[in-house]
Amino acid sequence: MDQIIIKDLLARGIIGINEWERNSPQDILLNIILFTDTSQAAKSDDISSSVNYRTIAKKALEVAETAHRFTVEALADDIAQLCLKESGVLKVRVRVEKPGAARFARSVGVEIERSH
Repeated sequence: MDQIIIKDLLARGIIGINEWERNSPQDILLNIILFTDTSQAAKSDDISSSVNYRTIAKKALEVAETAHRFTVEALADDIAQLCLKESGVLKVRVRVEKPGAARFARSVGVEIERSH
């Protein structure tokens, strides 16, 4: 299965369980791998024959910036579900990270896989 990769997409949104995390947006780092068949797009050289990563990136940013989730797990699932609604996406892997959330760690987060 082919993969379309959206790497290190930076959003700003409300996420977290602590009161101070709920007061102002913070960085949220998104990585998305879309599993699909790109053979038709390769033959036709036409984006309409493939999953449009720009469309998915825009929708993922909108969800991350407006969802106001308490957990990265819930946000990752929200993004996975929107990806699976796109025609041609058979499976998706989503990683959601909060940079600087834990002392001495670059980031913390989750990675999930979902499919039809």
